[in-house]
Amino acid sequence: MLHLLYKEYFNTRGSGNSRRHIFVASIVVFIILNLVENVIHYSIGRTHGLSGISLTAPSYVDWVRIIGIMIIFAILQGLFTMTLSANF
Repeated sequence: MLHLLYKEYFNTRGSGNSRRHIFVASIVVFIILNLVENVIHYSIGRTHGLSGISLTAPSYVDWVRIIGIMIIFAILQGLFTMTLSANF
């Protein structure tokens, strides 16, 4: 499986479809990994100064904010990855 991702990632002579897959895969990975990280940071911010850290679920408004910001940065990260993979 990883060899297919590696081959697809470094296939710069391929069609635009190849770069589109890199763009989408990059966004999906960014969102999945950073969702966990963002919830941890949210919990640290909510319990700052208290004894210990406990994971708390964000409110609906906070979820919308977190996901909105994540989507913006996921798209930026996907564009950077696609551009760099096309140029190197």
